[in-house]
Amino acid sequence: MTRPLLVIGNKNYSTWSLRPWLALRKAGVEFEERRLPLDTPEFFEEITDLSPTRRVPVLWHRSRCIWDSLAICEYVNEEFAAGGLLPEDTASRAWARAVCCEMHSGFNALRSALPMNLRASGRRVDLDHSVQEDINRIASLWTECREAHAAQGPWLFGHFSLADAMFIPVALRFPTYCIELPELAGQYQATCLADADVHDWVSAGCAESEVVEADEAG
Repeated sequence: MTRPLLVIGNKNYSTWSLRPWLALRKAGVEFEERRLPLDTPEFFEEITDLSPTRRVPVLWHRSRCIWDSLAICEYVNEEFAAGGLLPEDTASRAWARAVCCEMHSGFNALRSALPMNLRASGRRVDLDHSVQEDINRIASLWTECREAHAAQGPWLFGHFSLADAMFIPVALRFPTYCIELPELAGQYQATCLADADVHDWVSAGCAESEVVEADEAG
């Protein structure tokens, strides 16, 4: 296998697939992409041979199999980006990793109530206390990162990092459900939505026809 192979789910819905896809794009990697529509016979027929967890995403490179979005992102950073997808200084790099891990393991209420659905707009859902707490925490985190790194660039840590790859799927969720954000967090969301690679993913997701009913909220 001369080029990495990234196995993903539907671009319209699969937030976990988007994260390593962005890492590969930002690292300038030429990679093959294999999309398996979620919850379909095709997915269940093929996933066993491609993923030890029977989930996406999974990356194959030089006979290596790397599963889990964050693990793939870290691998891309080390193998292809010479560490450049994390901040250079130790303190900021640790902060960025903490941000990545918080997204990776947290915000379950938001994920459940506000699934990514790129084709949808103007959706309304009831935001219970736990969902609103997740939204508030994300807005606070984005604001803190932008306040500290505004002079270095428009991303969470100035330059694009794995932290942005982890949170861009959240930035894509908020417009679907008409979630309003404070000023700095809203500016960061606008940066995410204006990115050319994000635009490519969104365009492809909106062109898909499959419907995953579990992710059609609102």
